[in-house]
Amino acid sequence: MLGSLSAFGALTIDMYLPAMPSMAGELGTSGSLVQLTLTVFVVGLAVGQVIVGPLSDAWGRRRPLLIGTALYVGGSLWCALAPTVEWLIGGRVLQALGAAAGTVLARAIVRDLFEGVAMTRFFSTLMLVNGVAPIIAPVIGGQLLAFTTWRVVFGVLAATGALILMAAAWALPESLPTERRRPADFRTVVASFAGLIADVHYLRHVIAAALMFAAVFAYISGSSFVLQDGYGLSAQQFSLVFAANGVGIVVLGQLNGFLVGRVAGEAVLLRVGLTIATVGAAGVLTCGAADLPLPLLEISLFVMTSMFGLVMTNATSLALSAHASAAGAASSLQGLLQFLIGAIAASAMTLTGPATATAMGATMLMCTAGALTLMGRRPMANETAGPVFEAGALLMPLVHLDKNSSSAK
Repeated sequence: MLGSLSAFGALTIDMYLPAMPSMAGELGTSGSLVQLTLTVFVVGLAVGQVIVGPLSDAWGRRRPLLIGTALYVGGSLWCALAPTVEWLIGGRVLQALGAAAGTVLARAIVRDLFEGVAMTRFFSTLMLVNGVAPIIAPVIGGQLLAFTTWRVVFGVLAATGALILMAAAWALPESLPTERRRPADFRTVVASFAGLIADVHYLRHVIAAALMFAAVFAYISGSSFVLQDGYGLSAQQFSLVFAANGVGIVVLGQLNGFLVGRVAGEAVLLRVGLTIATVGAAGVLTCGAADLPLPLLEISLFVMTSMFGLVMTNATSLALSAHASAAGAASSLQGLLQFLIGAIAASAMTLTGPATATAMGATMLMCTAGALTLMGRRPMANETAGPVFEAGALLMPLVHLDKNSSSAK
């Protein structure tokens, strides 16, 4: 169940990727506006997590999850019926706000129930389901396009969301007991986020995860145009290439679950994954700049994307390890930075026109190299997050104020 919820974002993004070129023609709009539907979804997913996470720390996980999943179903139906690209963008916003609940609360529920290496291994297990989504979603989308239109893709997403909603209502119990809940008032929420921002250990792992996600998101948002328009693949061929890269994510995620605690710790595995991802990204850039054959490009893409399963699992576990009392807020801030940085990277990649292999490779390399640089240096024992984040430290006393005391008044 948690794997299905955590896969909402990937499923909703990847299933309609093969249809993006044909959507532009049917809706009478440009490829850039169709790509905007992807960026809007990611931004909405980020904003929605910031709302849902703190609410779940106060209300529990179950109620926000059911409300968000119902909203997702409604947004998917809106997209299926959209007459113009503007209406489609509106539906994607609604869909994203709903999907945010599953994305952020799956991580929070894991943190409610597990700690240490057990938490990392469970995140690796989630990566099995989360990685299957990018394998099957574009294949399903590509096969649907062989005999129907892109609108049916969104209908399938609505039906999938409805099934997950019914299963969650029936089978998913509450994981956050009442005695561990926190108030959802403005003071407490601001103090929670301020404490997270002031925590250099949390922040560096979250940013490393966000940069890795941005590298993969550059591939997600640009690959359909690069491989179909640039290399002449059909929608069905593209979906198979995309699925092959998803297999790498699943395999490395499961391998991480076996290695962690037996061969190496989370921090070592994280740095190894980022190093290999950087090599793969450099290969993509080289293939694009030198106009190398498609098989070499596909190998480089496989190397880079497969490290997602290794990097995200360990970075997420390390980031959430010290924040059991505010797992919803910690998970939501991670999601916010992850998807906002991903959206910025995808938008920057297309500033000069449609995505190319060179632009995609350059974006990937900047993101993976930046994450590797961030994780390559161990912080000093008393190091703070720096002047940019000092506001977080200044607001920390709010956590300890008693709202009924005279000082708080």
